[in-house]
Amino acid sequence: MAGHRQSKKRRYITWAVAGTAAVAGAGLAAQTSMAATTWPAQKTFTGRAFDTCTAPSLSTMKAWHTGFYGAAAVYVGGKNRGCSQPNLTASWVKSVSSLGWKLIPLYVGAQPPCQNSSNPEKLTAATAASLGTTDANDAVAKATALGMKAGSAVYLDMEAYDTTNKSCNDAVLTYVRAFDKQLHAKTYRAGFYGFTSSSAKAVATASDKTDLPGNLWYALWDSKNTTTTDWPWGSTQFTGHSRAHQYMVNSKESHGGVTLTVDRDAWDAPVAITG
Repeated sequence: MAGHRQSKKRRYITWAVAGTAAVAGAGLAAQTSMAATTWPAQKTFTGRAFDTCTAPSLSTMKAWHTGFYGAAAVYVGGKNRGCSQPNLTASWVKSVSSLGWKLIPLYVGAQPPCQNSSNPEKLTAATAASLGTTDANDAVAKATALGMKAGSAVYLDMEAYDTTNKSCNDAVLTYVRAFDKQLHAKTYRAGFYGFTSSSAKAVATASDKTDLPGNLWYALWDSKNTTTTDWPWGSTQFTGHSRAHQYMVNSKESHGGVTLTVDRDAWDAPVAITG
């Protein structure tokens, strides 16, 4: 797998130890702290998206705008972001948006204390709430600086971990809730990237839905371009354009004469507001 959020080796290790082993409600329903705020209409995209570690050059984005993909995930920040972003600027965002691309901001935040890999930032039970708030503020600042406006969805990346470790899992959920609550306070929508065997499952099956994300991007590498037929949880959960599915990784492909190695996503969820 490509080293988009962690190195290839680290991602496979953390995914494997999690095992192979309902939810926050439809769309915004779980985001209880949003109720009192007047929100911009969300921008959604339905179709194929791709993610790759470093945002491609503008010329590559022009070449790849063939109609096969309509959206691209970009890693806007986080201390655990695994690559530099020489192309990802406000000018790049404006230019690719004018081409018709929809953008998906992804933030690689603090990782679980029980995760079997080294990360620059790990949360603990004692720091989970404060880190969640701090990281959300940073995510909003990074997205705003790129021209991603209020009302945009920001997806928090949580890699695989042992969800049967209760203290670890509780700390992760505390962090996620604090992150999401602060996103909402800044008028940004909350999304979450995780694995169906661990991190996404923890969010989807949590009994307390308070301040959990309303949009779930689940990693299940089954090569199925769908957000419905392989959805692992209840059919009424995360409905109303609130699901995304990373269904293939390390896909080396060419569009417009330019070759990239990307991960493929089936998308039916909010994206950034850039216009």
